[in-house]
Amino acid sequence: MPVSPKNPNPTTIISLRPRPDFIETPAVQEVTRRTLTYLEAGFPVHLRGLAGTGKTTLALHIAAKIGRPVVLIVGDEQLSTADLIGGQQGHRYRRVVDRYIHSVLKYEEDSTQHWVDNRLTTACREGFTLIYDEFTRSRPEANNVLLTILEERLLIVPSSLREESYLKVHPEFRAILTSNPQEYAGVHEAQDAISDRLVTLDLDYYDRETEITITAARSGVAPAVVAPIVDIVRDFRTSGEYDQAPTLRACIMIARVVAQQKFQVAASDPHFIALCLDILESKKLFSKQAREQRGQQRKMLLSLIEHHVGKKKA
Repeated sequence: MPVSPKNPNPTTIISLRPRPDFIETPAVQEVTRRTLTYLEAGFPVHLRGLAGTGKTTLALHIAAKIGRPVVLIVGDEQLSTADLIGGQQGHRYRRVVDRYIHSVLKYEEDSTQHWVDNRLTTACREGFTLIYDEFTRSRPEANNVLLTILEERLLIVPSSLREESYLKVHPEFRAILTSNPQEYAGVHEAQDAISDRLVTLDLDYYDRETEITITAARSGVAPAVVAPIVDIVRDFRTSGEYDQAPTLRACIMIARVVAQQKFQVAASDPHFIALCLDILESKKLFSKQAREQRGQQRKMLLSLIEHHVGKKKA
């Protein structure tokens, strides 16, 4: 990929192609269609959902569908505006030797910093697709630079730092943002001014058929075999007996280990039972106060396993 003379860092640019193993059930296709519709109209899209609802994977899939290079930014408490748009870096030194008078040697030295674009500026200038993952993890003041980008299509740069005080956003620039509304550690409220500029799609956990299809594809296990695994995890999720919701990742973890170790998906296989408990029991915080609750949780998990795979033979 050619590098612009404005010094973008080529390592921040990703060339994406649609994943051949990406599962597009009707539910996924519908969200993809709606997102592309809004992006094609020039509106930034915000994919909001709990952990495990596939926000980042879906954002990457949609960006691959657009077909433009991608710039990925991951929200972080320490991220500053300069980390997004760029700043003065390094030094350029100049030395002048004056020998106009042969008996006098005169030196003049000075140094200046030069501007280097960061990822957001590169995406705006070149018309790339921006994926800003978990943008609410960044401080609101760092994200303020997005306001004029998303509405007026202008990137404002402090005039003292760059030759131009603003940059017109390329017409092909598109933005996909993601966030988790229920995380409490290291997450900030999304500013109303930014939220008002976004088309927000709330993502929930996938339906049963989608979770079975994805688990089967990611584990290499037949859908009929992974179906009871998905049912155990989904019923556990419905119960609310946890501190961290069990997600599709739990289904994939269990199914992959089953495939690798050739466990039987049956209540009569102690290895399968131990595997389910290892992955699912940890969703409850471990503490002295929660010890009794964890005991109740284990009984419930064993009951779910017996219910879904109790009739299977080892």
